[in-house]
Amino acid sequence: MANVKRNTHDVIIIGAGSIGTPTAFFLAKAGLRVLVLDMYPSAGQASNKHAIGGIRATHSDLAKIYLGQESLKVFSTWKEQTGDDIEWHQGGYSFIAYDQPIAKTLKGLVQWQTDHHLNISWLDKEDLLDLISSINPEGLIGGTYSPEDGCASPLKSAFSFQHQAKKIGAEFHFNEQVLNFIVEQGRIKGVTTNNGLYTSAIVINAAGGWAKELSAKLGLDVPVEPDAHEAAITEPVKRFFHPMIVDMRSRPGSQNFYFYQHITGKIIFCMTPDPPILGNHTIASSDFLPRASRRLIDVMPVLKDIRVRRVWRGTYPMTPDGSPIIGKVDGLSGYLLAVGMCGQGFMLGPGIAELLTRLILNDLNKTDRIILENLSFHRNFNQEELLK
Repeated sequence: MANVKRNTHDVIIIGAGSIGTPTAFFLAKAGLRVLVLDMYPSAGQASNKHAIGGIRATHSDLAKIYLGQESLKVFSTWKEQTGDDIEWHQGGYSFIAYDQPIAKTLKGLVQWQTDHHLNISWLDKEDLLDLISSINPEGLIGGTYSPEDGCASPLKSAFSFQHQAKKIGAEFHFNEQVLNFIVEQGRIKGVTTNNGLYTSAIVINAAGGWAKELSAKLGLDVPVEPDAHEAAITEPVKRFFHPMIVDMRSRPGSQNFYFYQHITGKIIFCMTPDPPILGNHTIASSDFLPRASRRLIDVMPVLKDIRVRRVWRGTYPMTPDGSPIIGKVDGLSGYLLAVGMCGQGFMLGPGIAELLTRLILNDLNKTDRIILENLSFHRNFNQEELLK
């Protein structure tokens, strides 16, 4: 035992990804001693680096609207605040409708969303074509537009959050895997890893697709299952549209489809597989590109001759209702969950980080309490979000 490390911190975060890195930054900024543990060699090497970069407050769940709005404030001012370029671009989001049921759903949400201070509007066909002139007009009914949404680089953001967190005292240990938790009389006391033992009264599980198996070490059944998704990126072309475009139509093999033009001019596109592909699968399949390409050309025919540079596969840690699990666990003091991001960890990360910081500092406001109640581990998971 002479070589075992014994370090004491105020907070230990498991996972240096879309949630763990901004959380380390905001906790360190608040003056807390923070240790981040990750089994990979550097930040953002699990789900984060597979994300396509969309950031929105456009949701049908109140908690996610609030978190998205807070995240947008951080992303949109990050370069100004830190000098780090994370490729932020405020291009907006547009959920489009080519059939009446989807149009009815989107229109029905707009009033509720605006009542909750979301900057969003419904655009009829001609107005939407004015915004996105290259979209397929055939059968188009219209769509929503939320101009304050945008995109940024997930990996550059993770590196920047880590860099800024380290500057103010946060500690990061890579290639280090959590093996077990130290618990005494229902209270978290720390963790053991392959490299040592670390004590802390607070441990945050931000381990993405590994959140479930980690929680099982504490006897908790956390309903998070990794779900594989694929994406592709094309060669660059001159900028000709700005919003992230989301097509909610179900098609054989896919539930929905979404794409945008990156600031470099490349088109990045992704779709939700149907049925889901469960597990931590990160090897690209052979059938994704033909299927996704057909969807891309159907929505934006002008892209039929663009060349695809590469495809990749990552995972969405999914919950039964499509919303994250955030906060405390009854009967286990000091264990906080920030898991089950359902592919939205990057866009919600800074908002969740600020929320966790206020939770730990016992400085919650009314909105925080609404979020924590809606996203509690102890909630009923029967109501699925419409815009997940």
